[in-house]
Amino acid sequence: MALDRETVVRTALEVLDEVGLDALTLRRIATSLEVQAPALYWHFKNKQELVDEMATQVLRAAHEPPEEGLDWREIARRSGVGLRRALLAHRDGARMVAGTHLTDTSAYDSMERALSTFTKAGFSLSAAISGLTTIYHFTVGFVIEEQAVHPTPAERDPRYDFAARAARMDTAATPLAVAAGKELFSDFDRRYRQGLELIVRGLAG
Repeated sequence: MALDRETVVRTALEVLDEVGLDALTLRRIATSLEVQAPALYWHFKNKQELVDEMATQVLRAAHEPPEEGLDWREIARRSGVGLRRALLAHRDGARMVAGTHLTDTSAYDSMERALSTFTKAGFSLSAAISGLTTIYHFTVGFVIEEQAVHPTPAERDPRYDFAARAARMDTAATPLAVAAGKELFSDFDRRYRQGLELIVRGLAG
């Protein structure tokens, strides 16, 4: 079959959803494409270059330019919620995106509009960048932990079983830490919204 970069990336994301980031290899992707692994090197020099392109495609869905007329608070909230949604669309999405390099400049348009809204609202450029990157880092880190508990939406890692966690702990000495298990490892939607709102309120001063 004739390969192009788009086909390789799309297939790589499908393989990622099947096996996860640790098991993602060029050989597995090539097998899924029914080609030999060296065929992929016509399009990507190495696995990291491919992962960068995969991450860029995932982030495109999160970097839609904000609507006109939104205030900085709503842009901040939508920035976080959109990023989390994009990361959760793929198994190990947050781990894959963390530390990668964008391969195109499409994200800068939405960044420009967001920064413009923040600075017009009275933020310095430095403060605006700090605010938006804090949301970004919170979201990526949050989803890394979320996907550790739920590798896929229908799957829960048994290591995060509430009863098994409590059985390892001294209930009498650490009752609050025992009770915290359900708060730490469930209801991620609510906890994400609460954490994001803490950041927005902090930025508002």
